[in-house]
Amino acid sequence: MSLAGRTAVVTGASSGIGEATAKVLADAGCSVVLMARRKKRMDSIAGEIDGETLVFPADVTDQDAVAEMADHVLSAFDSVDLLVNNAGVASGGPVVETELNELRPSIRVNLEGVMNVTHALLPGILDSNLGDVITVSSLSARYPQEGGSSYTASKFGVNGFMRSLRKEMSEEDVRVTIVMPGPVITELNDWERWDGRAMEPRDVAETIAFAASRPPRVELREISVDSTDKF
Repeated sequence: MSLAGRTAVVTGASSGIGEATAKVLADAGCSVVLMARRKKRMDSIAGEIDGETLVFPADVTDQDAVAEMADHVLSAFDSVDLLVNNAGVASGGPVVETELNELRPSIRVNLEGVMNVTHALLPGILDSNLGDVITVSSLSARYPQEGGSSYTASKFGVNGFMRSLRKEMSEEDVRVTIVMPGPVITELNDWERWDGRAMEPRDVAETIAFAASRPPRVELREISVDSTDKF
């Protein structure tokens, strides 16, 4: 199914998987809304895109800002039919060695941010002919890593939220997809201490575009995307 003519909102679009996803979707013919905190960086990315873009600087943890984004996007475009929840952080450390205020950001951004943006845009997505809610989780939600308790908890929460949402959308023309990457070279982790080959952000972005381009009768519920070098 062609993605041309669709309107996509991509969070965390100022770098990494979000930046790559915005570019891949634009190349496929989507109008793309870039959402993140760094406006100058998003303006630069939008300038590299040959297609219709809208830059909206906002923090996904700010409910009022997210609601304003949703109102602005829905007034600027006829509809929004593709949401890519990608904004995330990887804060924290071993529980006994880490203050609670260092553990909480992963929950607030990775989980509550997904909830905020999905809740704000879902009414508009429901009004479209066929909508997609695609959320970038992590293989940490299946294989927890030592020292990553808060990050892992946030991604378990994301998966649970999206699995429930998928059931709620069973009578609607809205598909819900969870994408769980393994090691990807981003600002969160450069993987320099690992001997294996980490993936590039575009590897995940192309997987997201693939999921959104399936025929209306097909829903990819959960996709694991991993490096060929076993972590």
